[in-house]
Amino acid sequence: MQFADTLDTAQQIIVNFGLKLLGAFALWWAGRWLIGLGARLIQKALTARQVDATLQRYLASIIGVVLNIVLVIGILGFFGFETTSFAALLAAAGVAIGAAWSGLLANFAAGAFLMVLRPFKVGDYISGGGVEGTVREIGLFATTILAPDNVVTLVGNGKLLGDTLKNFSASPYRRVDRVAQIDHTVDPADAIARLKSRLAAIPNVKADPAPDVEILDFNAMGAQLAVRPYCHTDHYWQVYFDTNQAIREEFSRAGYGVPSAHAVHVNVQGGGAAAREL
Repeated sequence: MQFADTLDTAQQIIVNFGLKLLGAFALWWAGRWLIGLGARLIQKALTARQVDATLQRYLASIIGVVLNIVLVIGILGFFGFETTSFAALLAAAGVAIGAAWSGLLANFAAGAFLMVLRPFKVGDYISGGGVEGTVREIGLFATTILAPDNVVTLVGNGKLLGDTLKNFSASPYRRVDRVAQIDHTVDPADAIARLKSRLAAIPNVKADPAPDVEILDFNAMGAQLAVRPYCHTDHYWQVYFDTNQAIREEFSRAGYGVPSAHAVHVNVQGGGAAAREL
């Protein structure tokens, strides 16, 4: 009789546990479905308000993590676990993990600031954290940048936010800086006129502001010309290389000699100084 009672009790415990387990699976499935539905509704609302796609993905990641934690705590409460103690344990574990993963949390916080301050967005060409390239994604902990040599680089958000950051896409155009050396026998005004005319014909060079060609400096070979066309950042390297080609072709067409150093001899007589070229 006692064995039968024990068997009935064990069966009842197993049945109750099985029902709770099925209920937990049903709660997990329903919770995951509701989380997915909520994420889709939030994304739809953000899209309707024309919120940036990068910010949408960032918010979706945060909301998904938070709701999944709430779902797990709810399932544990369904099984009879003391969720208050679990929450305290989770908080203590969070402190310990935060101390161990301070770098990751710093990157996470920096990512939030990047979303709020918006120094750049997906598609911008930036330089920061020792990397230069086009932003592909701003993640929870790192930003993905595609370098000009087609290498994908991940840079910690904390490093980007704490470093000097350049956004080349923030303005409608940028300047291409080149230097052209001419021989001391060449008239700088003639070289300037030739280059200004040629630069205006290079594809994607902006007419406003017009290209700058001015005397930058002097050295032993002659004058150095600053050659500075303006273009959109998407066309930077094309204009850069075309400008180099234009300098070479124009100077060759004009018959300019190859720049060469010339010596300067200084005589000191009677406390005065006189110089003449050799």
